[in-house]
Amino acid sequence: MNPFKLIKKILKWIVVAFFASTILSVVMYRFLPVWVTPLMVIRCYEQLKEDKDLKLSHDWVSLSEISPSLPVAVIASEDGKFIEHHGFDYKAIEHAAKRNREHPEKRKLGASTISQQTAKNVFLWPGRSWVRKGFEVYFTSLIELLWSKQRIMEVYLNSIEMGDGIYGAQAVAEEHFHKDAKDLTRSECALIAATLPNPRKFSSKSPSSYMLKRQSRILKEMKYVGEFPMK
Repeated sequence: MNPFKLIKKILKWIVVAFFASTILSVVMYRFLPVWVTPLMVIRCYEQLKEDKDLKLSHDWVSLSEISPSLPVAVIASEDGKFIEHHGFDYKAIEHAAKRNREHPEKRKLGASTISQQTAKNVFLWPGRSWVRKGFEVYFTSLIELLWSKQRIMEVYLNSIEMGDGIYGAQAVAEEHFHKDAKDLTRSECALIAATLPNPRKFSSKSPSSYMLKRQSRILKEMKYVGEFPMK
């Protein structure tokens, strides 16, 4: 066989295998709990590399077993247009790009939606490369197409890093508030949401004055979000 034809055939099957496997995984996670994510594995490796105690606290619970205030809090904090958009908030992206271009000396402003963060947490690795961003766009489009908003929120609230070695609503509720996720108060949900820009730096267990200010702002924003449709 001509070597160029062979290479072309191999590349064709690689592409077919990629799309088949990724679509299948997204379909499977529409129904199955996400027990482990790439970030969890990476964090465990980092802990071992730094000679730290291995910690991975994660308990999957259904959306109905999470306080209805928590989806409202993360929408208010992270993605005000979550219900409306189809995975991407183009106005927020435009605003972030303009601000980062005009003020390169400041910390980069992000514009990732809850859908994008879910795609990144479940299917990808941390990073800012264009390759990873391209995969993020692909997986975000897939989950928006194949999952409901409730499923995206359920996976997000179970997969998001909420502390050092702590992942998901149930784990943070148990470790920081000594209760189940369904019993979290509105104020506690706002405090958890306040940590999400950097949950390894900011703690909902021992909040700083800065965190309490963020919590207060999120509580005010939650009034405008309304109730999240849990079903």
